[in-house]
Amino acid sequence: REIFNLKTTLQIAYTKLAHWYKQVENSGFNQFKSIVNTITLNYRSILNYFINRSTNAAAESFNAKIKAFRAQFRGVRNLEFFLFRLTNIFA
Repeated sequence: REIFNLKTTLQIAYTKLAHWYKQVENSGFNQFKSIVNTITLNYRSILNYFINRSTNAAAESFNAKIKAFRAQFRGVRNLEFFLFRLTNIFA
């Protein structure tokens, strides 16, 4: 989290992430294996944050609201009405 909180450049963030990765590898904690694998696979996307300091948090939040709305009504039969309700509630 410290990497994201400090105002750093992409290169500094990349270096700090590499140091963190090395520390986790050297720690011997097997519990971190899944997160290390996730970060290894997605490090470019993660580091894109440092290009213009923006995230897709708003889109993810909206998707969660849509899923909750769908779950509340146990599925959607009438797509037109569903979109109408979405527009009225979240627009």
